[in-house]
Amino acid sequence: MDISLELYKVFYYVAVTLSFSEASRQLYISQSAVSQSIKTLERKLGHALFIRSTKQVLLTAEGEMLLSHVEPAIHLIQKGESLLEERTSLQGQLRIGASDTICRYFLIPYLEKFHREYPDVRIRVTNQTSIGCADLLENGQVDLIVTNAPNSYLHPRYPSFPIFQFQDCFVASPTAFPLQEKVLTLQELTGYPILMLGRSTTSEYLHNLFSSHHLKLIPEVELSSNDLLMDLARIGLGIAFVPDYMLAKEIFLFSLQIKEKLPARQLMLTCQELLPPAAQKFMEYFHLESSDSKKNS
Repeated sequence: MDISLELYKVFYYVAVTLSFSEASRQLYISQSAVSQSIKTLERKLGHALFIRSTKQVLLTAEGEMLLSHVEPAIHLIQKGESLLEERTSLQGQLRIGASDTICRYFLIPYLEKFHREYPDVRIRVTNQTSIGCADLLENGQVDLIVTNAPNSYLHPRYPSFPIFQFQDCFVASPTAFPLQEKVLTLQELTGYPILMLGRSTTSEYLHNLFSSHHLKLIPEVELSSNDLLMDLARIGLGIAFVPDYMLAKEIFLFSLQIKEKLPARQLMLTCQELLPPAAQKFMEYFHLESSDSKKNS
């Protein structure tokens, strides 16, 4: 049938309000135009859709059936219009703090999606360690940060949400360290050159791990870049300690088997209590369950 969508829109407003006058008010058209549209739709469909009286307007059985199909369609159209309006109107700036590793191996797809959907929003990313990101948030230099957790430097007053769980691992070159079939204890690991980050939540975590087993960790190399740690591991300078999500496309290193279980860690999104619209939109990508949950440990 060659029926204009506008006729179905008029039908929807009359059907949900059961009032020709109220429908005309919401549609910003005259009441006579509403009445004429309904008559045209009924004629084209070959069915009466409303029972009209001086006191009330009721849907016929055919009208009820038609509404059950038209209503979800109208809602979908309204949702699409709303999303387009948000995309057009959302402007300003999104300020994020995160480490190089978290940006490169975790955040990039989210930033790409946000930039595609909200091209008028300026994205400003500040690279710091997870410790440094806590300072950025405290000083109001960013709207939100994504850091490793546990992070004792995060103030508990900020809303925090776990968004990703990962496992740390020790990786090495199979030619320099042919240990693929061996299960090592942490005690045995102390006899190998360990490559790890310098002052960071990761170094705190690793030192605490060894201390909990009454071992003293003395790293061979301490750097500020996980990527550089992996580069050194590839040329055989030692065994690097890195998060497992960095290894998705790695072909030159293998993950050592460790007898002691290493506790899993999380990436934590922590934000200011009052957020600009752009930051609120970005946080929606992570399907956060509660706006007031705080899990900093």
